[in-house]
Amino acid sequence: MGKELKGSYIFYGIDERLIMEEVNDIIKNALDDSFRDLNLVKFDGSTMASFDDVVNACQTLPFMSDRKVVLISRANFLEDSKSEHSKAADEKQFKRLQEYIDKVPEHCILVMYFVFKSKRDKGSDRIKKLEKKAKVIKVEKATGAKLEAKVSELFKARGVDIGRIELKAFLDKMQDNSLTVINNEVEKLCCYAMDRDITRADINYLFTEASDDDIFDLINPLSQKKTKEALRVLDELLFKGGKVTYILNMVERHFSLLLKVKLCLEGGRNSDYISKEFKLFGYRLEMTLKQCGRYTDRQLKKILDLCLESERKIKTSPVDDKTELELLLINITAV
Repeated sequence: MGKELKGSYIFYGIDERLIMEEVNDIIKNALDDSFRDLNLVKFDGSTMASFDDVVNACQTLPFMSDRKVVLISRANFLEDSKSEHSKAADEKQFKRLQEYIDKVPEHCILVMYFVFKSKRDKGSDRIKKLEKKAKVIKVEKATGAKLEAKVSELFKARGVDIGRIELKAFLDKMQDNSLTVINNEVEKLCCYAMDRDITRADINYLFTEASDDDIFDLINPLSQKKTKEALRVLDELLFKGGKVTYILNMVERHFSLLLKVKLCLEGGRNSDYISKEFKLFGYRLEMTLKQCGRYTDRQLKKILDLCLESERKIKTSPVDDKTELELLLINITAV
């Protein structure tokens, strides 16, 4: 996002974290750090009572600055499909926005965004009505050459050059294309390499994925309700370079396996059938059967629901990924 900022901005997309990266870029470029809190006014569009409050905030002059930013997060009134309960209120908010958006004073940057509820969602008809009055931006994950160029700039900003092959190897290890997440991993890699060139060995050492055995080590204390032990194993996995999203997916996959195996056992299938059906042998088969015995069907379904909810929060909300995963483990031991 360039520094020549003016007018109004509307962002939309499936990943709220990516949207907030763009929003924070505007705030950073528009406002001086010394008076940022005084010149940044935030509204939650999902609970906002009246658009008049936004108008008043926009009209008020900035404090010891040329500009101010007014942010409406989760501006759901920009969407089309609404429940009957909120339809009238959202329509009123949107009409008020239409009337005012041409009148936003030069000292104010009005920023709004809303988050898709599913990947099938598209830009709304309401958004299309505002395209000539505001800068409308669909926020999507960078991929391919575009992602490589952005990440290369992150290394250059730290005075570090990374070869093209090493850059591709680094990106292959990333489970999440969010630039906020990747930026943290770039910082980790640069600190590890210090002033020397980054090698494939550095990348492989720092970003080793958790193995099936590691996940077994994590599930065991979970199934025994040993919360502290589970959190300790999680810390070890993260220290070894395991990614939060990867570990979450592995935990979800394992509990899904436990449910399938348990249903087979309840259906009269023996351990030989389970071994062949799920390719479980020796230690893994023994531990899987033990873990199954510690849960009911209902408990396993509840845990899978918890995993899906954590995955949704991590993908669509600006939560701390590690904290969300820790809360998931705590909730699993409480099931």
